[in-house]
Amino acid sequence: MSDLQRVIEIEKTLIDPGGFFELEEAEVLGETMQVFKNRAPSLRALLESSKGFADKEYIIHQDRRITYAQHYKAVLSMARALKEKYNVKKGDRVAILSANNPEWIITFWATISLGAIAVGMNGWWVADEILYGLNDSKPNVLVGDDRRMARLEGIDIPVPVVSIEKNFEKLLDDYTDAALSTEPIDEDDPACILYTSGTTGRPKGVLNSHRNIIGVLNIFMFQGLRNIMIRDIAPPEAPASMVTSPLFHVSGLYSGALVALASGIKTVWMAGRFDPVKAMELIQKEKITGWGPMGTLAYRFVNHPDVKKYNLSNITTIGSGGAPMAKELQDKIREVFPNASDSAALGYGSTECTALVSINFGEEFKQKPHSSGRPLPTMQIEIRDINGNNVGKNVHGEIFVRGPLVMLGYWQKTQETKNTVFEGRWLSTGDIGMIDDDGHIIINARARDMILRGSENIYPIEIELRLSAHPKVAEAAVVGVEHEELGQEVKAIVVPMPGMTLNTDELSTWVAEALAYFKVPAHWEIRNDTLPRNAVGKLLKHVLVGEATNPFQE
Repeated sequence: MSDLQRVIEIEKTLIDPGGFFELEEAEVLGETMQVFKNRAPSLRALLESSKGFADKEYIIHQDRRITYAQHYKAVLSMARALKEKYNVKKGDRVAILSANNPEWIITFWATISLGAIAVGMNGWWVADEILYGLNDSKPNVLVGDDRRMARLEGIDIPVPVVSIEKNFEKLLDDYTDAALSTEPIDEDDPACILYTSGTTGRPKGVLNSHRNIIGVLNIFMFQGLRNIMIRDIAPPEAPASMVTSPLFHVSGLYSGALVALASGIKTVWMAGRFDPVKAMELIQKEKITGWGPMGTLAYRFVNHPDVKKYNLSNITTIGSGGAPMAKELQDKIREVFPNASDSAALGYGSTECTALVSINFGEEFKQKPHSSGRPLPTMQIEIRDINGNNVGKNVHGEIFVRGPLVMLGYWQKTQETKNTVFEGRWLSTGDIGMIDDDGHIIINARARDMILRGSENIYPIEIELRLSAHPKVAEAAVVGVEHEELGQEVKAIVVPMPGMTLNTDELSTWVAEALAYFKVPAHWEIRNDTLPRNAVGKLLKHVLVGEATNPFQE
């Protein structure tokens, strides 16, 4: 039996009748699709079950250590305050604008326990963006920290504000002895609005339902058990997750705070700007077993000169997502985290499909380093041509996704939703890729990033991965520039490693050794500053080429 066949057999034992993650068919928003049979009816049900973890630690943030019991009590008090002081009812919105902290998490759970909708506002937004988000979501109340609220100084804020530093704790003290709400919640009721990064135009609020979020939590837990069974190892005695992604993003909220509560895991939250040495110290001190570095965090961590000074042996799972990862970085991650070598993973998804569509991990990841894995249970994928036809395997086209994780829609944007979620609830991702013979998804590029050079379609990501593999290159971005005859030519923008000098002839030769001649950049720009990225490390190409200014503020 091949490695892939063995993995598929293990998956079948988990999802077939009687398995821990048995599947069944159900009607979701008028469409029949597969869902997990054994699922919580709402996020509030998960919150209530978390009482069983009692004195286990849930949130570690700086010098604060909060147990599940303490968290549950605080959530009930905050829910009562939202209901009685701010008249928050089912379907109303509560906006959160803050750095990662326990108050963010408490406010989220309090909001959804009422059947209301939590609005995770981008903590990097400047005043204009914040006001846009408030006017768009129209919350009953805004819970914010002082640093972000200072950006609105002198501006008339259209909603009441709870200051995390000044009156959050008093609010909890004033509304004690609360009981969990009994307001009916349907699986397809909205639970959360998270805004897209806004790399083109104004951000759109993605509306995720209780079903969406519970579905992705089940997938994360499926992945954890699948990994343990494939590796034939015992699970960690004291699982602990370090979270370095923002709570206003799916990677911080859903795969960080929420999956932990559903599993009784300890979460350790890094405060402030990411510092590789602080991360090393936390991993060693708190005996971290899992970490999901996004964007450039893994690169900065594994290439730091102090990385061998710390005990990182407790890390048994490590994964990333958001963009393909150079094989050289994958190999370095396995070297730095040897006990996670066989479980290292790369996920593919978006906020519109509640974080995940596929995961490439373990032996498959080693054999197919540029793949984004096979579709996860309950999720379907099609590759379609420009006419909307399914093109089958080994042909490039746009990736479409279907399943119970597909969003309800964009908040208050009916037409944009219709342009994205099509008949049968198929989600247009805007990503270009193909499915290979083993069912793996191979991502090539965002459709809008594709460079059209003469009759050739060029996907920037493969050139970026090649450049990033060069030992002297720290970061690389590839864009198209206008050309009178060819339409476009390839331009590379590169940042050298500290203390290094880049030679463009050397880099051209490096690219030409691995890629076709027409993919070798005709134009080069060397920058000493880091490339502009959003809060989760996504490259802002429209900022890079001068089409916009960076709207994000740390």
